[in-house]
Amino acid sequence: MKDILKTIIREFHTEDLPPLIKRDLTFPLDSGKIITLVGPRRAGKTYLFYQHIRGLLEKEVLKEKILYLNFEDERLDLTPQTLDLILQAYRELYPELDLRECYFFFDEVQNAEGWERFTRRLYDRISRNIFLTGSNSKLLSQEIATSLRGRTLKYEVFPLNFKEFLRFKGFDFDPKRDFYSPRKKAHLIRHFEEYVFFGGFPEVIFLPRELKLKTLQEYFEVMLYRDLAERYQIKDTLVLKYFLKRLVENTGKILSVHKIYNELKSQGIRVGKDTLYRYLEYAESIYFVRLLKKHYRSLVKSELAEKKVYLIDPGLLRSIRFLGDREKGVLLENTIFKEFLISGADVVYFKGKRECDFIVNEKVAVQVSYDLSDEDTLKREIEGLKEACKYFGLRKGVIITFDQKYKIDIEGNFNIYSMPAYEFIFGL
Repeated sequence: MKDILKTIIREFHTEDLPPLIKRDLTFPLDSGKIITLVGPRRAGKTYLFYQHIRGLLEKEVLKEKILYLNFEDERLDLTPQTLDLILQAYRELYPELDLRECYFFFDEVQNAEGWERFTRRLYDRISRNIFLTGSNSKLLSQEIATSLRGRTLKYEVFPLNFKEFLRFKGFDFDPKRDFYSPRKKAHLIRHFEEYVFFGGFPEVIFLPRELKLKTLQEYFEVMLYRDLAERYQIKDTLVLKYFLKRLVENTGKILSVHKIYNELKSQGIRVGKDTLYRYLEYAESIYFVRLLKKHYRSLVKSELAEKKVYLIDPGLLRSIRFLGDREKGVLLENTIFKEFLISGADVVYFKGKRECDFIVNEKVAVQVSYDLSDEDTLKREIEGLKEACKYFGLRKGVIITFDQKYKIDIEGNFNIYSMPAYEFIFGL
């Protein structure tokens, strides 16, 4: 195993880093803390590592002072008793190096049993320059809360936001000028449509159109069988798959685990309600879904109330669930939720007599509707905004559409606007 480790370490030191497109997220390289990146599989955590390793090289840090290991490498078969072989192999390769000055990048570290104790020893005795990635927030947070408490800084890595998507497409758009260029605006709308339909997983962007959904379906299968069934030792994968697909069908809606439980029970499928709640917790921990809380003045009520469910990326949603033309609004709403999530905005949904999709930082009420040409749709969205604005004392409500923009005249001391989603996103 030591020889295999030496081979892997030397491969990294002798090969060039792959071409990189800069992501918006950055993390410090000299914080004295263990930097932990968590996020869904294939969201770009490894390339974010490479981006920061390149930053070290630009500061003239020798590449040999950087140890990078991907614990998903099938050549690695490490146990808690053999993790120290990493340091032994590194020392034997470079006996002249002072490991206190070296940088340790461990990718998908949750695959190595006992990693948390090894990392703590490395941090306490050898180097403060430690960087980790993982695809399971629950597992990492448990171990960080025990063995690594007070030693870490956590960053979440999501699939690309729309601005990053445009960068990956090589499309330069200046909103101050280019909204007035019909040609550039037309290109922007075409890119936005692709982003809504296929999402922001970096690999998918560069694939031919006919392979995009197939690849996203493969992501779902890996999440289902490897990240959930294998890691949590779930034997009944049929029930698990059914539950995940019900989450997908409920995207943008209030989720009732009790209702899904009754559906399974009516079909003669025996599964505990507590088991389904665990599945929901697992699905959130691997970044398959995220839950949106309902607004209450009481924090306790907000935590206990039923939540709305969204997928981590609209492309993943479309790859699992067939969506006709009338359901494009679900994709657009999931896209807007994802943009809020990445931006770090404080977002809840509001439900009184009527519902408002998003309340952002308690300052803006937002509805999402793909198209407002139907009068009943427009009336429903306006009524939800009016109630939310009155409740929060807001003077502005926004209806986000795919490509419609105008001011809506209503009675009252507040204004309601409709605006294209791509224009709204540039204002975040």
